[in-house]
Amino acid sequence: MRLIGRRLRVDPVQADTALAVVLMVVTIVYGLQSYQARYRAEGWRPFDVAAAGLCVLAALPLAVRRRHPWTVLVLSVTGLLVYTGAGFQPSVNVWPPLLAGYTVIARRPPREAVAAGTLTGGAWIASGLEARLSVELAVAQSVIALGIVGIFATGTRRLAERNAQLAEATDRLRREQELRARHAVVEERVRIARELHDVIAHHLSALAVQAGVAEYVFASDPPAARAALAAIGATSREALEEMRGLLQVLRVSGEVPCDQERLYRAAPGLAQLGELVERTRAAGVPIRVVVAGPARMLAPGVDLCAFRVVQEALTNVIKHAGRPATATVDLCYRPDRLEGRITDDGPGNGRAVPGSGLGLIGIRERVRLYGGSVHTGPRPDGGFEVAFTLPVTSTDP
Repeated sequence: MRLIGRRLRVDPVQADTALAVVLMVVTIVYGLQSYQARYRAEGWRPFDVAAAGLCVLAALPLAVRRRHPWTVLVLSVTGLLVYTGAGFQPSVNVWPPLLAGYTVIARRPPREAVAAGTLTGGAWIASGLEARLSVELAVAQSVIALGIVGIFATGTRRLAERNAQLAEATDRLRREQELRARHAVVEERVRIARELHDVIAHHLSALAVQAGVAEYVFASDPPAARAALAAIGATSREALEEMRGLLQVLRVSGEVPCDQERLYRAAPGLAQLGELVERTRAAGVPIRVVVAGPARMLAPGVDLCAFRVVQEALTNVIKHAGRPATATVDLCYRPDRLEGRITDDGPGNGRAVPGSGLGLIGIRERVRLYGGSVHTGPRPDGGFEVAFTLPVTSTDP
């Protein structure tokens, strides 16, 4: 169907050229035949070469009527007026000026359209008077012809204006869609950057502490050093696996095969809280976990958000709480929300790993994204506290 449509479409210039040639030929043939059949006997001037030349002047410029509408109109009207003024038979060369006037009315502003209608109507009236019609009849036929042309031309101009507005709106919509797509890409990059920050910050903090412990007890307590090195290996492998799963999201496309099950496992949740606690304990921080209320499945986004908040809070305990320090993770499942509180009682002088302050900012951004609230700050009796609340939907325990 597309091939047929392309074959049926004709170039406007070619169509106008064909129309001009056909109209010119028809006008000349009609002038010759009507002169021989009627006007010769009535004493009109013979239809000669000059008459044919004026027919060419009136009709042939229509080939470029879209590019030069006013020039074509002036030439067609001039051809008609000279033809009738020279005493040639009537009813010839009246249609090219009408078509040229239609073009100006349809393609030019309203003020120019009025001028074009006046010029065309005046030419028609003059032709009618030269054809020995009464003034009333000459004016009437001019008004009727121009009225019909004006209706069609005005409709054509309004349709063209609506098409232009539609094209502009379509282009604006396309640009807005591109901007939204670009914005979505930026948001996705920010999300992935946040995920990478959480993964790298937590695991590297644990690795740094465990490496320090292994170095400190390497000679005095070989079993503890070996345990620390084993924890380093396990933590490194877990970090690599989680980062690999996260970065695999960037490579998903229709041409690259992907393990979908593994991809969906790349986003952790509170189900992995036990592994997170054990890893933090291996870094030398005792942790107590308290869960109140019936634990239940959460929406993936909320589940990931809660896990990342706990992970970042425990990372800060490893990095900044100092020694000795213990941490407590309190989770309370309520019908409409999840409440979490991570505290430590450390002196706050631990600076084993320098921090950038982006972790707490990331916590606030995550919690606010899901309509929750968060509070972070020192505790009155020492230590640090991260408390958050996330709205959840009611589901079965």
